[in-house]
Amino acid sequence: MLTAKPRLGSRGKPTETRAAILSAAVREFADRGMAGARTDSIARAAGVNKALLYYYFKDKEKLYGAALDHVFSQLSARLLEVLGRDLSPREKIRAYAGTHFDFIASHLQYRGLVQGEIARSGQASPHMQRIAKRYFHPLFSGLAEVIGAGIAAGEFRSIDPLHFVPSMIAVVVFYFTSAPVMHAATGCDPLSPKRLAEHRAAVLDFISAALFRASDARSEGARA
Repeated sequence: MLTAKPRLGSRGKPTETRAAILSAAVREFADRGMAGARTDSIARAAGVNKALLYYYFKDKEKLYGAALDHVFSQLSARLLEVLGRDLSPREKIRAYAGTHFDFIASHLQYRGLVQGEIARSGQASPHMQRIAKRYFHPLFSGLAEVIGAGIAAGEFRSIDPLHFVPSMIAVVVFYFTSAPVMHAATGCDPLSPKRLAEHRAAVLDFISAALFRASDARSEGARA
């Protein structure tokens, strides 16, 4: 007797069903924000019914939190891997910034979701404290350790990581958040492969010039 294979929209394939719902949720929340997103649209895009969506995720807020964890866990895993490499401090900083840039460039659909949560955190988002503790704190601590090692080795200028790290992240991230404005202002597509490659090199050069001692910054810039 043949046994019917469980369909995606059933409880018989929990891993695949949950992943499909989460993928659809990331797109919906990125496009419409938490307030504008509709669970009906998410369920339809995932190929499940709404009751099944709520079986896996208790409510819209829980689903939104899971979408945030999905995005930040992927980014965090990539960046922590860089911090764990056996590299000199300056090589590690450049690899970190380049990896961060490449991740955003290859996951542009995440941009709206992250921007929305940062804006929403001013309205007492229930997720920001968890995200900061789970993902941001380990990355900041790792970067601070690299910067401290670079200063001790004479590779970096004497700077405060508490000020430098947010500035370094902003140099990477702002280009993508401001892409629509740049496109309207210049008529050029800032997200074309050519522009992305050019700006990636510019970002690494800028960070090197700001952090590395003068001789190191010049040599790194020449190789960029």
